[in-house]
Amino acid sequence: MYHPYGSACELVSKLRNGSVTVVEVMQATLDRIDALNPGLTAIVALRSRAELMEEAAAADRAEQRGALHGLPMAIKDLANVKGIASTQGSPLFKDFVPREDELFVSRLRDAGAILMGKTNTPEFGLGSHTFNPVYGATGNPFDPSRSCGGSSGGAAVALSAGLVALADGSDMMGSLRNPAGWNNVYGFRPTWGLVPAEPSGDLFLHQLATLGPMARSPEDIALLLDVMSGPDPRQPLARSRETMLPLPEVRPMRIGWLGDWGGAFPMEPGILELCTQALDAFAKLGHVVEAVAPPFEAEEIWESWITLRSYAVAAGLRAFDNNREALKDTAIWELERGLGLSGSEIQAASDQRSHWQRRAVELFQKYDALILPTAQCWPFPLDQDYPRNINGKSMDSYHRWMQVVTPVSLLGFPCLAVPAGFGAEGLPMGLQVFGSQGQDQKLLALGEQYHQVTGWPQKSPPPCG
Repeated sequence: MYHPYGSACELVSKLRNGSVTVVEVMQATLDRIDALNPGLTAIVALRSRAELMEEAAAADRAEQRGALHGLPMAIKDLANVKGIASTQGSPLFKDFVPREDELFVSRLRDAGAILMGKTNTPEFGLGSHTFNPVYGATGNPFDPSRSCGGSSGGAAVALSAGLVALADGSDMMGSLRNPAGWNNVYGFRPTWGLVPAEPSGDLFLHQLATLGPMARSPEDIALLLDVMSGPDPRQPLARSRETMLPLPEVRPMRIGWLGDWGGAFPMEPGILELCTQALDAFAKLGHVVEAVAPPFEAEEIWESWITLRSYAVAAGLRAFDNNREALKDTAIWELERGLGLSGSEIQAASDQRSHWQRRAVELFQKYDALILPTAQCWPFPLDQDYPRNINGKSMDSYHRWMQVVTPVSLLGFPCLAVPAGFGAEGLPMGLQVFGSQGQDQKLLALGEQYHQVTGWPQKSPPPCG
């Protein structure tokens, strides 16, 4: 029987062996979307029920059955999916229907997934709050009047509300880590290059953003990662294939808790207390957890980050330089900053990034993993574009409130966002658990061990479920 909060690994196994039919799962999925999605706006551009049921029936008749055989999925609306409107949340693309799938989308389709539609995202993926002028805002399933985070907000909500079993995300500045934390699910930012992006545009300079899987358990994340990952001959910086399943046994680890980085990251009341309590699960599993002093100057990481981020974002938006009135204010801000940077400024930012990377490598000679919160504030009101201050400290940009994710983003190391529990108002928060380059499988195994003793997504589904 299909269960909306069940294991994706178990579900696809049943779909492959025929003990559950694709038609049954698709019917249940669409019924649940019809019931819950209107109040959340997690899934957009949904294909017709008739088309999807016909595709499901064909999957039941198929002899070849891939790793994701018959699994209904919706793709983040920053990626091109053949035959489905791919808007990037922008009115400029509201009528754009691609004729081809992006690379990772084609891998999902080849593995047997049935692509139902898209998941909502901020315009051009900018900002950790999912709203846009095409589809509107996506509400948090634990309180639809609050933000779900972003930019993979629709994906996280769809998972949290039991609308899908697996989801893709992407992450530059916490875009799957923050919504995972705010929606009581898991999100994985893999080692940079493990999941190659579409081989278009520049292939060398902008090593910041990455695609990644999201799910309701780390084992399910590993299932999806094994489909999404692997080299592409057109991309010189893609990593070789590194299979995740089966996840290995976990030996006792030494884990460092970075907290608020010695006060550098202002936090709303209750976040550090909740995250510290969540660390107890690791200690009870036999791991050594200890506080770590700030290993690097936070402001130097920030200055390096915002320079390289604006440089990368402007590269993607430069086609709109003569049509800026069609962009939102934050996109214009990034475009102007990025196009105005000098070569020496970019080099200085890259030098600083390199200094932090070398220091981080030293840290991981002592620790198997390091931990930070996934956000510095609780989910804020849906009609607010971004927080202007946190705990009395003014934010000087639209994304400063997410500074806590930048130490990981700048490194390109693997990071698993795990649920940490709930605050006083019943809203979720998460932890960023990150490791050294290439330690993706070890992190997922640690996360699955944590999941087995916490089980937050299954134990505490949102009220709408």
